Amino acid sequence: MISKRLTPSMTALQCFEAAARHLSFTRAAQELHLTQSAVSKQVAQLEEMLCHNLFERVRQRLYLSPAGSLYLAEVHKILTQVDISSRYILSYGGETEVLRIATQPTFGDRWLVPKLKDFAAKHPNIHLDVRNELEPFDVLQAKADIAFFFGQGSWPGARCIELFREAVVPVCAPGFVAEGSDASSRHTLLQCTSRPQAWHEWFLEQGLHSQNSYHGPRFDTFYMCIRAAQSGYGVALVPQYLVAEELANASLMIPWGYTMPSAGAHFIAHAEHAGEIPKVKAFLKWMVDYLKAHPDF
Repeated sequence: MISKRLTPSMTALQCFEAAARHLSFTRAAQELHLTQSAVSKQVAQLEEMLCHNLFERVRQRLYLSPAGSLYLAEVHKILTQVDISSRYILSYGGETEVLRIATQPTFGDRWLVPKLKDFAAKHPNIHLDVRNELEPFDVLQAKADIAFFFGQGSWPGARCIELFREAVVPVCAPGFVAEGSDASSRHTLLQCTSRPQAWHEWFLEQGLHSQNSYHGPRFDTFYMCIRAAQSGYGVALVPQYLVAEELANASLMIPWGYTMPSAGAHFIAHAEHAGEIPKVKAFLKWMVDYLKAHPDF
């Protein structure tokens, strides 16, 4: 037999939170526009459900019990999330749809976000909710409507559309690598967590050997690798399109000339069943049309 879920009412949680904050049922009642007895009754029912006293009464003063202090932290999270979610919906008009997009951080910051103004101008009734993801996204569980990712374009249950391929280049601060120094010399190689074999493959493609291709400071994102390279920390191996601005303004340089095509490509994905949803369909068409109009983006 499945046990009954513990689902206290929102009123009970609000009464408990207010009473805990004021350490007074009377002041909580005034804030919530209830009677003192109503607040007291809600808290008593909550204590009965939880099988713990949430308050202790000492010399006619109210104190949180140890269980009450623990529960208050959880209730704060619940009430805050309800408030955020309600304001989130309130902020959109009745004709507005929300399209949730998941993207890896540096790709989103450097490539995707600068282009979204064009989409917004063409589709003012579709509000974009863009969030960073480092791990593979799961559009199948409705965590996102659209996901951008780098890889081989294979994702069970999802339709993946190839956007473009990339090439990676080594970059460092001007003067960090001595002129004439070759790549096989010992340098600090900055590693990106998402592509741990990048330096090894870069050396291998040229028939070079390096004992430290897997060694060096490791960073979660390309953005951090780029910033570390700019600061003179080491040499980063990054997609060239991500550092076009830094190469143009000479805050970064390419110390060794070999450019390596990446094994994968950038894709946009959505759940197979979502392809005909108007907001998803509109974004996909815009993305494909944009790339056709801006082949060098």
